[in-house]
Amino acid sequence: MNRVLSPRLRERSLLGTIAGIGAFCAIVGACSGEETASSEGPVTESKDPATETASEGLRLHDLRFHDPVKQAAAAMIDEGRQTFRFDTFGDEAFWGGMLKLHQAIAGAANGGVGPGVDPTTALSVGLKVDVAALPFELVRKLKRGEVDLTVPATTLALLKLNAVVGVTGFFGKSGKLESMGIQCALCHSTVDDSFAPGIGRRLDGWANRDLNIGAIVALAPDLSVFANLLGVSQETVRTVLNSWGPGKFDAELSLDGKAFRPDGKPAATLIPPAFGLAGVNLHTWTGWGGVSHWNALVANLEMHGKGTFFDPRLDDADRFPIAAKNGFGHIMTPPGADRISPKLPALHVYQLSLLAPKPPRGSFDRDAAKRGGELFVGKAKCASCHVPPTFTEPGWNLHTPAEVNVDDFQAQRSPDGRYRTSPLRGLWTHTKGGFYHDGRFATLLDVVNHYNGFMQLALSEDEKNDVVEYLKSL
Repeated sequence: MNRVLSPRLRERSLLGTIAGIGAFCAIVGACSGEETASSEGPVTESKDPATETASEGLRLHDLRFHDPVKQAAAAMIDEGRQTFRFDTFGDEAFWGGMLKLHQAIAGAANGGVGPGVDPTTALSVGLKVDVAALPFELVRKLKRGEVDLTVPATTLALLKLNAVVGVTGFFGKSGKLESMGIQCALCHSTVDDSFAPGIGRRLDGWANRDLNIGAIVALAPDLSVFANLLGVSQETVRTVLNSWGPGKFDAELSLDGKAFRPDGKPAATLIPPAFGLAGVNLHTWTGWGGVSHWNALVANLEMHGKGTFFDPRLDDADRFPIAAKNGFGHIMTPPGADRISPKLPALHVYQLSLLAPKPPRGSFDRDAAKRGGELFVGKAKCASCHVPPTFTEPGWNLHTPAEVNVDDFQAQRSPDGRYRTSPLRGLWTHTKGGFYHDGRFATLLDVVNHYNGFMQLALSEDEKNDVVEYLKSL
């Protein structure tokens, strides 16, 4: 039976064949009685070409499979994946210990408060379930409809299996949910819906545009920590949280206290993807910093883990009054108690290894995309900023609001007052919620129309549609 070998197995097979041929030739040569000395001179050693080939093959094999750099990189990717998916950085002391969010999830019937959160409700607010974490028998029961998805007890069972993407439940000896924490994967992973909507295999790096973070946090029985920080009532905090909607989060709220835009709309921004970032300089909508900087900021200031963080830009009391008052740019945790800093290197490597996924077959018009690609680098002038193959500028990839013809509200909530040129690969994975930092453009055609007018590109309707097809192909 024919088998298709993976690249690694094909290489291993080839090297083994080379070594085997070399050894065979060496044996044949020795049995043939061929002399290795000249009758006219002293005996000298000669290299058997076949033996040399075998040795080179073995050396190549050792280099390929025992390269310390590749081994170290692979180990860091494995460690980083574990951190990305499962590490709370000790933030359960905040989400469980201070906000008591776990009580709202469990419900009064299970030792908590209120009605609790059943799986149907959890899925409706964008939480995802990792089907790979489910025992086979449970999968069978789910398929048969034998699992009650309308009771919080089922949610607790899923938490015990570590099957809720981005959420960890901490249970006592009695089986009672005593606390909970969150991971990077909560916002920056989803599932492929291979089992059912919201249930499937993990897709790390994908923006979870279904996730209603604000609505979930608003369930917490005690929001006094946010109320005290912002100087408002808990009900006001809940109003703000519930204004965000699916797929949005306001990372700057606890830094500057600006809950709403001047036009009255929520100040929250869309969750961006975390894939395709290798070679990209800055990694947030407004260019706060690279992957490792933002990981440290989020883990310390947004997830509320236990670590160390330094960013003196947060001392700017005019721009970041809350952060400056509370010393958020100077968080120190003793090395032995720091649960974030040691994890940042491997987490960084893993995130940079996440490639942008290719669009599904048939999801775009190939002929139109080809024409659109020519327009992208030509008449449409897109590539003047979105430089292939990273589709952002190599270097300092920031622009003033005037350069992209949008308001400066969100830009002014960042240290540089600018917007980043977002990389474009994998656009098809995060069309839900719109485009730009706040989703102001509902479709890709709206984005093209914006630049067509602003830059006076004079693109025809057909040309604009071709550019859209190209963007869908990235």
